[in-house]
Amino acid sequence: MGSPPQLHLVDMDLQEFGERQGSAPKASYTAPKGRITRVFFTDCNRQLITSHDGGWVRRWDTETGDMLQEVQVHEDAIQDMQVSPDGSYVITASLDKTAKLVDIASLETLKTYKTGRFVQSAAISPLYDHVLLGGGQDASQVTTTSAKAGGFEARFYHKVYAEEFGNVRGHFGPINSVAFAPDGRSFTTGGEDGYVRIHHFDMDYFTTRFF
Repeated sequence: MGSPPQLHLVDMDLQEFGERQGSAPKASYTAPKGRITRVFFTDCNRQLITSHDGGWVRRWDTETGDMLQEVQVHEDAIQDMQVSPDGSYVITASLDKTAKLVDIASLETLKTYKTGRFVQSAAISPLYDHVLLGGGQDASQVTTTSAKAGGFEARFYHKVYAEEFGNVRGHFGPINSVAFAPDGRSFTTGGEDGYVRIHHFDMDYFTTRFF
């Protein structure tokens, strides 16, 4: 409590991986106030992209530790940030009840997906122009809310048109994590109810033109 958030870079020696792997960071960077929620490398490991509690997305130089850019993408905490298969953009999930598609090169918001519920996780299909969102009502209120009213469905949106075209029920609490399979033919959801569900798309998904 009271300590500023930090980023630590640690070199991994694959020959010494395990107990002998050094734990001392190669570099440490202090970030502005607010919990860091996600981080990933970009630009051939020359830069880092981070997401934060205050809705900020920041870009860092891995050699100097300098913060190169910051953009407030959301009005509330970013809970998840996942990279597109081609590495050109990310999708963010936020407690401001939206998910956003963000260009990695400029940190410009390209699309906004509105849900009316907290968004805890978001993923991009490697197969189609589809995005998957998960979330729902605050977990503290789940005991007094039905699954239908809580918005605990996994929700599908068209990536370009930002329109919802389907949802899948099954969880009895907020969905905390979503992911597409690498081939795009199935997806997984993990919920506050303690279950991980693996869903395989039926043939209609591959033959129906949604837009």
